[in-house]
Amino acid sequence: MLILLIGSGGREHALAWQLRKNPETRLVSAPGSPALATLGDIRPVAVDDLEGLKALALEIKPDLVVIGPELPLVLGLADILRAEGIPVFGPSKEAAKLEGSKVFAKDFMIRHNLPTAGYAVFYEQEDARDYLKKVSYPIVLKADGLAAGKGVIICGNQTTALNGLASLAATEAGKKIIVEDFLAGEEVSFFGITDGKNVLPLPSAQDHKAIYDGDRGPNTGGMGAYAPAPLMTPALQQTVMRDIMMPAVQGMAVEGHPFCGLLYAGLMVSLSGAKLLEFNARFGDPETQALMPLIESDLSEIFMAAATGVLEGKCLKLSSNSSVCVVLSAEGYPGPYRRNDPITGIEAASARPDTVVFEAGVGRVNGTSLTNGGRVLGVTATGTNIKDALEKTYLACGDIHFKGAHYRRDIGAKAFRLAHRS
Repeated sequence: MLILLIGSGGREHALAWQLRKNPETRLVSAPGSPALATLGDIRPVAVDDLEGLKALALEIKPDLVVIGPELPLVLGLADILRAEGIPVFGPSKEAAKLEGSKVFAKDFMIRHNLPTAGYAVFYEQEDARDYLKKVSYPIVLKADGLAAGKGVIICGNQTTALNGLASLAATEAGKKIIVEDFLAGEEVSFFGITDGKNVLPLPSAQDHKAIYDGDRGPNTGGMGAYAPAPLMTPALQQTVMRDIMMPAVQGMAVEGHPFCGLLYAGLMVSLSGAKLLEFNARFGDPETQALMPLIESDLSEIFMAAATGVLEGKCLKLSSNSSVCVVLSAEGYPGPYRRNDPITGIEAASARPDTVVFEAGVGRVNGTSLTNGGRVLGVTATGTNIKDALEKTYLACGDIHFKGAHYRRDIGAKAFRLAHRS
């Protein structure tokens, strides 16, 4: 099977690594990366160059296209390729609104009785400011559009809220603002592969958004993840499938926009159950890096079944192990960050048992690996349990060095508390 993989980051490296476990799978990645070049051909076509990607697909005639990032999905790449008769794992432009517009998503949740927080939508900054002067705190501010994982601000008081509103409203994503009731609990990421009718659940994961230990500091695209999340018990998974995932997929179909691809539900779990924070229309990053080592099935077969509407009856064989991914970021991230610093130790880390290093922001010049992004590497290891996986992951992190390298030392620590609680 020839697969065209769209993307260039750590998520796509992890997907490619898993897909290439089938020796009959051939990969072309666009725009690709040095890491993806070791797993197949790469073509330098940007993820938002829809015409260029269409031309590439018509040239190489892939059996399947897998779209990694959210931007080409929201722009409608899947529709363009399907119109040419090419199977695509990824939702249509209309279905991707579940991620592309938080206002659309919240309204959809209400239309289909999905459990979620109360909210108000504002189109004018002044109206939102007036509202923030009257509400009880804490509250949550959300930008309507895509914001690379940084469009959500939890506000404990009015001053924080007004400052947060100003910062979000100054962005393209913040032309519309949601003010949402704060939900207490623990966040869990729930993933389902769907063909628009059926949903095949993957292991749950827990992401760590804040830059510093203890969930302090500004939000990032994600500083690490572990899977499976102990809080997601078999009983809770059944409830989430019944009350959230299946109604969401059925709702999109009823509205005339079947969702085909990966539906990601961000959940807040408390003693009263799970409520829906948001949807994403693709795999999470870095959750994907933690998930892929746990999949023992041929993922290309599952993706193709979803893309062609024949997912019913398929099952995923999953490892009983646990997995941890720790992200190494560049100095300054999530603000302006350093680039082009030499990286050493990737090979040593990768040589450790049950360990793989996924490259997110890495360039190569004359054989030397250089930092080339805010999130540089996703160091990932599996173990018989979270503790075992954590020990392996952090030993591998210690092998890797570049100027200003930063990583959290508490990824996965919540798992022990949550395991006890559940």
